[in-house]
Formats: sequence, C-alpha cells, structure tokens
Amino acid sequence: MDTDTGGDRMEKINVRVPEALLQRIDEEWERRGYSSKSEAIRDALRDWVNPPTTLSEETLAALEESREQAERGETVSADEARERLGLDD
Repeated sequence: MDTDTGGDRMEKINVRVPEALLQRIDEEWERRGYSSKSEAIRDALRDWVNPPTTLSEETLAALEESREQAERGETVSADEARERLGLDD
C-alpha cells in the first residue's frame, strides 16, 4: 500500500462518521492488507484528492480485443515486428 507522505509532517484531524460506516471501515482495512485503520483512511483520502485514472469503455474494449488476439496467437513481439518491417532498433 502507498504510505508515502511526500516528506510532509503528519497532522491529526478529527472526523465524525456514522457508526455503520465505521463498522465497514473496521471490516475492510485489515482485509485489504493495511497495517492500520489510519493507513487505510489516509490512502482513501489520497484517492479522493488524486482519483485513480479510469479507462473509457472504448479503451477497455480495445484492451479486451488485444488480449483475445494475443490468446489466438495473432500478435507478435515488438522485436519481431521491427524485424519483419526491416526497422532498426
């Protein structure tokens, strides 16, 4: 898990959450491999501030097509493609 704080000094904040949400957090943090609840919450806050990149449906479809082509043996390595096309490295 990403625990880098960028060299920043850690600050404490107090947050009130509904009991049901706290129960869900308690169930999840250890299951997901975090060493502490605080680490899990810091990671969730990082994702909120810097959301992970999501791929468009078009890109996901293209990746699936590419995977299927590779499984059918319809692809070649970059080295093989360069050799077939007579391109230098």
